[in-house]
Amino acid sequence: MRALLSFFTALPVGGVSLEAAAKRVYLLPLVGLVTGLPGVAVILLGYAMPAGVVATLALGTVLLVAGLHHTDGVLDVGDALMVRDTPQRRREVLKDTRAGVGGIGALFFVYAPTLAALIALANDSPARAALALLAAEVSVRSAMLFALAFGKPAEAGSSSVPFARSLKGPRRVVGVALALLGPPLCLLPLGGPAPLATLAAPLTTLVMLRVARRAFGGIGGDVVGATGEAARTVSLVVLSAIV
Repeated sequence: MRALLSFFTALPVGGVSLEAAAKRVYLLPLVGLVTGLPGVAVILLGYAMPAGVVATLALGTVLLVAGLHHTDGVLDVGDALMVRDTPQRRREVLKDTRAGVGGIGALFFVYAPTLAALIALANDSPARAALALLAAEVSVRSAMLFALAFGKPAEAGSSSVPFARSLKGPRRVVGVALALLGPPLCLLPLGGPAPLATLAAPLTTLVMLRVARRAFGGIGGDVVGATGEAARTVSLVVLSAIV
């Protein structure tokens, strides 16, 4: 886990190699528990503070714990999708450090609904919102694992290649099982139809893989990160409607 936390979060756990993190990527859904718990602690302050304030702070907390790495993926993918050109040209835009209107729009469409849903959940019940946020964080990493397990890297030099290569055989089976079971286990205390929201991770991944295949010729680190962030949005929006 130290290898995964070093690569997928901003926690000071010491540096490790890309290969070391790739070997343990099948445990990626568990990283969502680590990034989610600080947000859970913040959102429980909703019993003493306005829901909008704690929801905003909680979302900011989970993004900061992850080092905003995947947020950068949303920004880059949004910019690249605005390009009306070849997959190769879009992949070049993914690597561009400048931010354009497409990236800004992508940030809005991913995080504005996320925040609105979390505020609605916190306003109704901070405890339910805390469970929803924890499940959503696990869903983020579950969707990322699905993308790595079933997606095809667009380039041989992509940072996603070692992770995709590692998810073969038993590791793939264990990883997919964790990705499927982790989110619903977090939502079991809510009862009712809440666990249905965990379909957000696989369904979002299916859509993103299709988009990535047509737009970029496959996945890369930015696409994987953006897939996870989109899964959080879908999960929380669905939960705000059914819980």
